[in-house]
Amino acid sequence: MLSSRGARSAAQLDLAWRYAPTHTYDAESNPSGLISFGMAEHLPLRADMVNYINNKVVFTEDSIGYRSNSTWASRLPKALAAHLNRILAPKAPIEPKDVIVACSATALSGVLGFALAEPSDGILVSRPVYGRFELDYGIEAGVQIVYADSGPEEAFTPAVVDRYEAALHEAQKRGVTVRAVVLVNPHNPVGRCYPAETLEAVLRFCNKHRLHVIADEIYASCVFPTEDPAAVPFTSVLALDIPALIDPALVHLLYGFSKDFASGGLHLGFLITRNEAIHRVCKAVMRLHNPSAAAVTIGIAILEDTDFVAQFTAKSQQHLASTYAIVTATLNREGIKYIKGVNAGFFVYIDLSPYLPTGTGSNQEREFALAQRLLNAGVFLHPGEEHNKHPGWFRLVHAHHEDVLREGLRRMIGVLCALG
Repeated sequence: MLSSRGARSAAQLDLAWRYAPTHTYDAESNPSGLISFGMAEHLPLRADMVNYINNKVVFTEDSIGYRSNSTWASRLPKALAAHLNRILAPKAPIEPKDVIVACSATALSGVLGFALAEPSDGILVSRPVYGRFELDYGIEAGVQIVYADSGPEEAFTPAVVDRYEAALHEAQKRGVTVRAVVLVNPHNPVGRCYPAETLEAVLRFCNKHRLHVIADEIYASCVFPTEDPAAVPFTSVLALDIPALIDPALVHLLYGFSKDFASGGLHLGFLITRNEAIHRVCKAVMRLHNPSAAAVTIGIAILEDTDFVAQFTAKSQQHLASTYAIVTATLNREGIKYIKGVNAGFFVYIDLSPYLPTGTGSNQEREFALAQRLLNAGVFLHPGEEHNKHPGWFRLVHAHHEDVLREGLRRMIGVLCALG
C-alpha cells in the first residue's frame, strides 16, 4: 500500500524513544504531571512574547492572503538581515536578497538535503550532536547522517578535522558520498561555542573536499554571561573571512525564531546563502514550506522593534544564566559529571553512565532502562538522542521556570540516589 520511502518514514514511529513525551506538569492543576527535560524550549519567555504579540501586532489583509504586495513581502528579509548583521557581525553584511524565508529551520534543513544530495548520500557531523538531524535530513530528502566520533571536548578543537577526514574516507569505502558538513554553533547538546580557529579549520577542510557547510546558528542570541574561564565567546561562521577559507557558494547559514525568540510554534525559519542555484531550488520547492502570512506579520513586527528585541534578548540571557547555575550547583553537590565551559543554549550535557543498569542488554537498552525509571518518577531525559560514542550521556534542558526546574531535579536525583 505504501511506497518504499513512505514505509521507511512511517517506521520511524515504531523506534523506541524516537519521539519525546509531552511536558504536562503544572504545580497547581497537575502537580503529578511529567516534567520534560527533553524538549529544547525556553518556556518562561513565551509569556513575554505572547504579551508582545497580543498588544503590538496589527494584522492587515496581507496577513491572511496568498500573496502580499511587494513592499510588505520585502520587509521581513530586510528586518532579518538587519537583525543578523547586529548579532552575527558578519564580515560581509547580509543583504535582504541573501535571505530565504520558510516555515522553520527544520524545513530548510530538509530543503538543503534535497538540494545538495542524492538519496542515500551523506551529511557529515561530529558526534555528540543533536539527534534529530537524522529526521531533518532523512525523512523527505533521504539523506543519511555520517558521524565523526570526536567526543564533547575534542569537537571544539581544530583536531576535529582529523576525525572528519577519517569519517569521510570510511563513508567513501561504504559507497556513501558526503555532500556537506553541518556545524551547530552554539552547539547542541554541549552548549559551547566554537573557537574561531576551529571554524576556520573546518571551512578549509570543506573547501579541500568541495563540501558544503551548513552553519546551524539557531541559538546565536542564547549566549549567557558566565564566570567560567573555559567558556568561548560566540563567533558566527559569517564573521570569518569566508573568501580566504572557502568558496562562498559553499556556505549556508540557518536561523529561526524557535530559540532566540522562544517561539517554536510560530514557525519562522531562515536560510542565508549567496548561492544562486540554491535560491532557485528554494524558489521551486518553497511552496511546500512557506510560512503563513500571519507568522510573517508577527516576525516583521518583532524584528522591526529593535528596542523590544534588545530587552527580550537580555532577559532571556539572564534567565538562562540563572537556570544553568541552579542545575550545575545541583550536579556539583551530587557529584554528577557534566561538560563545563558552557555559555550557550538551553542545556547541560550530563554523564549518567554510573547509573546505567548493569547486566545483559546493549548500551542503548541500558540507556532506555534508565530513561524509563526516570519517566516512572515523572521526569523525562531523552535516551540516545544526543548521540555520543559512550553510553550514559543525556541532554538536560534547564530553560524552565525555577520551581519547575527544582522539582524536576528533585525527581531526577531521587531516582539516581536509589540506583547509586
